[in-house]
Amino acid sequence: MHLRRLAVEDFRSWERAELLLEPGVTVLVGANGVGKTNLVEAIGYLATLGSHRVATDAPLIRRGAERAIVRGQVVHQGRELNVELEITAGKANRARVNRAPVARPREILGILRSVLFAPEDLALVRGDPGERRRFLDELLVARYPRYAGVRSDYERVLRQRSALLKTARNRHADLSTLEVWDGHLARHGAALLAGRLDLVEGIAPHAEKAFAEVAPSSDPLTLAYRCSIPGELPLSPQELEALLLDELAQVRRQEIERGVCLVGPHRDDLLLNLGEGPAKGYASHGESWAIALALRLASYRLLKADDVEPVLILDDVFAELDAQRRRALSAVAAEAEQVVVTAAVAEDVPAELLGTRYAVGGGSAVRVEPDTPPPNTT
Repeated sequence: MHLRRLAVEDFRSWERAELLLEPGVTVLVGANGVGKTNLVEAIGYLATLGSHRVATDAPLIRRGAERAIVRGQVVHQGRELNVELEITAGKANRARVNRAPVARPREILGILRSVLFAPEDLALVRGDPGERRRFLDELLVARYPRYAGVRSDYERVLRQRSALLKTARNRHADLSTLEVWDGHLARHGAALLAGRLDLVEGIAPHAEKAFAEVAPSSDPLTLAYRCSIPGELPLSPQELEALLLDELAQVRRQEIERGVCLVGPHRDDLLLNLGEGPAKGYASHGESWAIALALRLASYRLLKADDVEPVLILDDVFAELDAQRRRALSAVAAEAEQVVVTAAVAEDVPAELLGTRYAVGGGSAVRVEPDTPPPNTT
């Protein structure tokens, strides 16, 4: 799988831009703030329908514009597909495949797959559990696109059940439908939870091995899933649904008193441990970077093992890594079918990854021919 062409209109800082890409390495070089990350963010959006930088779509639309458009030409096993996404503030986004509209944007998921490593990934280690839940869910959808619907259904039920619980302090509140929402929450939550448990079982060996490669002198990394349901968990959605229903019954009084939903995948966490203790709060800055890198490398290897190699995106990360971690990341990147790298200066990128180069700046992205100094973009 690789992306042959990326085009954006009114996306972030770009009024218009186009990149012609090839298998192998493409490096976008330019000063900070010229829009390099915006371009790789557009690639990630085509693959995931989400941004690694913001939680909502509104900031993706260039200031003063009504909508943003992202187009990609994807080649997979000799088949070429043209994908277009139209992002409109306050309205439902629209998607097209080969110019034909699709009923829902999430139907394009799986056409392009990507793994993006960015400075924001430090939050996977140091941030709150929501960052790690998002990591799991996005990888789950990348691996099995049908989970986009499962995740959406669960979030919808959670919002509605939470709204009902917030009315519980009003003694005239009608809570007669709470049991019905318990059933919906348990059913959709069990499906999402089963997917996450299976994913953690699959990714843990890859992450632990990757961490040993990039931080051989550190204590070993281990991953574990912490669930709001106590005890050892089965993988069967039916068994998980029964356990969720039982736990919801156990905490019913506390939920009504507090007005919040206390059970479900939205309360869970991915535990990252170094040796015998948690990484959060104890890992050094270098170890935290190594863990984040290991999680992304593990994501890449897991997806690659499914025979669909994702586009690997490395957004301004080499400047943050020491020599050993640069070498480890370069070794993986050199084997990937397609890699897109951003850097403030070309010298930050290891020599083996200096492939096709674009000079980004001044509202343009200009391809630089080999052995030709890049144009002045400042």
